[in-house]
Amino acid sequence: MTTGKNGLTNRETEVDRAGANIFAEQRQQRIAEQARLAGRVDVAALAAELEVTAETVRRDLTALERQGVLRRVHGGAIPFERLGFEPGLAARDTVRRAEKERIAKAALAELPVEGSVLIDAGTTTARLTEALPANRELTVVTNALPIALTLSVRPGLTVLMVGGRVRGRTQAAVDDWALRALGDTYVDVAFVGTNGISIDRGLTTPDPGEAAVKRAMLAAARRVVVLADHSKVGATHFARFGGLTDVDMLITDSGLDADVAARLEAAGPTVVRA
Repeated sequence: MTTGKNGLTNRETEVDRAGANIFAEQRQQRIAEQARLAGRVDVAALAAELEVTAETVRRDLTALERQGVLRRVHGGAIPFERLGFEPGLAARDTVRRAEKERIAKAALAELPVEGSVLIDAGTTTARLTEALPANRELTVVTNALPIALTLSVRPGLTVLMVGGRVRGRTQAAVDDWALRALGDTYVDVAFVGTNGISIDRGLTTPDPGEAAVKRAMLAAARRVVVLADHSKVGATHFARFGGLTDVDMLITDSGLDADVAARLEAAGPTVVRA
């Protein structure tokens, strides 16, 4: 085993780097949560609070901006939702991937043995799509181009794509064609994504066109299951598309505080923390 310039073995150096990476992820998560709660974070204040250099904080903010979590501004950063900015699909797909995969696995228990489901556009619902069992015979209705393409080659599935104008940012079909199709649809379970969920405002998303489609999805299903990681809880966006009483189940991740989960459950849906 070789020794590096600082006297550490290669193995010790690898462990040290791994530890540093884990700490950076924890620090960035803390920064993101603080930004969501306060509406803004300041470089100097974060450096003092976290006991790191201002340059380290700036690197963290840059990483969070690349992930579509924060937008850098002079002296600090602001959450994208406070700017009315909606990150694109690719940016959102890199955020909280492990949590989304756990949520998707938990959602498999809500699939009917046979029948029909509706799968909304989004990165967490896309994880459910990837996890669908190969032996299940289902009719799947979706307004998401990536989801339709993924499922179209799967044997046993009948895939119906909801038409309409395709939003480039989310690859979701919206507007009148989509609403008309969903108005004539009734499925066993709808798996719906959301940008925000709160006791006061219910389910919200930045775009009114997508909000209208999501609202139609809620009405087009016997049961509604919302898939959303814990960062969406407490967030609110421009367009409201439903209340907590419209939701049968919220599947989120273990990052959601137990007390918050209990308050959400008291307001309507069963809450599962995967």
